[in-house]
Amino acid sequence: MQTQKGAAVLWRLLFFYTMKPAMHKAELFQKKDKDTVKCVCCQRKCVISPGNSGFCGVRKNVDGVLYLSVYGKAIAVNIDPVEKKPLYHFMPGAEVFSFGTVGCNFRCEFCQNWDISQATASDGIFNSSQDLPPGEIVEYCEENEIPIIAYTYNEPTIFTEYAADTAKLAKKKGIKNVYVTNGYESEECLDYMKDWCDAMNIDIKSYNKDFYLKTCGGVKLEGVLGTVKKAYERNIWIECTTLVIPDLNDSDKELTQIAEFIAGVSKDIPWHVSAFHPAYKMNDRRSTPPEELERAYEAGKKAGLKFVYTGNIIGGHEDTICPNCKEVLIERSGISCQTCKIKEGNCPNCKEKIPGIWK
Repeated sequence: MQTQKGAAVLWRLLFFYTMKPAMHKAELFQKKDKDTVKCVCCQRKCVISPGNSGFCGVRKNVDGVLYLSVYGKAIAVNIDPVEKKPLYHFMPGAEVFSFGTVGCNFRCEFCQNWDISQATASDGIFNSSQDLPPGEIVEYCEENEIPIIAYTYNEPTIFTEYAADTAKLAKKKGIKNVYVTNGYESEECLDYMKDWCDAMNIDIKSYNKDFYLKTCGGVKLEGVLGTVKKAYERNIWIECTTLVIPDLNDSDKELTQIAEFIAGVSKDIPWHVSAFHPAYKMNDRRSTPPEELERAYEAGKKAGLKFVYTGNIIGGHEDTICPNCKEVLIERSGISCQTCKIKEGNCPNCKEKIPGIWK
């Protein structure tokens, strides 16, 4: 079923007429003077002069007004399991309509989707984008009983107005919405999102300021950590992910710092520690061995996190286990949910409350 639906979406998109960038007026910006604008979508808060785009390459000043040039233009579309996001405490086993555009506000040297995230609306690859308006996405999900839409593949913050129009329609149909994000949303953006974003998987790529400055393109660690706290305060369901890169962010000290930070926000937040595989500008770096993920897992448990999961490897810690009685509540094989015993948010054996959104 999942493969057929995913293929159906991609096949249908192949026959869309490819259009030029759809310039859609943005909402998350401020006027600086007659012609200059300040984008307030992400924490970069680019000041943009007429005819230019912000750092992400898709938010453009046209005659003193900010426009989103990728509105309704999806370059990656598929039907995924929710576990792939990864979200393990959010409607286990559900299918997700996943899509993204070109562009990003980061420049991560290890990006897994660099071919689209590091492109902009002025690059040739944008011509491969397909016309996919919000109403059509929601209609497809309703017709095919897909209960979740994920804004993913590239950084969804940069196309938030596109996501918002889709999510608002989806909410009316009972469809939930999730962001898979690097966590650099501005406070204005988080306030804009809070009524329609149900969950976020937020990357904590490192606990080293220099890592974010040098390896991710001049961004600040404190900004990401602040987003985790602020999203949690806004009652958005949160799970965090760290891609463990050998010899770069995998020291015991740094893994412990990340785990302790998450636990300081809430010990109920699941932490996904995933294996790195060579990509983009880090093709010469070795893949993450299972024993390094095991160290990350132990750091998370020692910090008091109730739920730590290993990803991008075969086996490991992928099941959800009751923190009280140790009953296996959700069995997984890779990103496939095999069985789920959680029905009303409680362990059926000892009645321990298991945090998450289960239906």
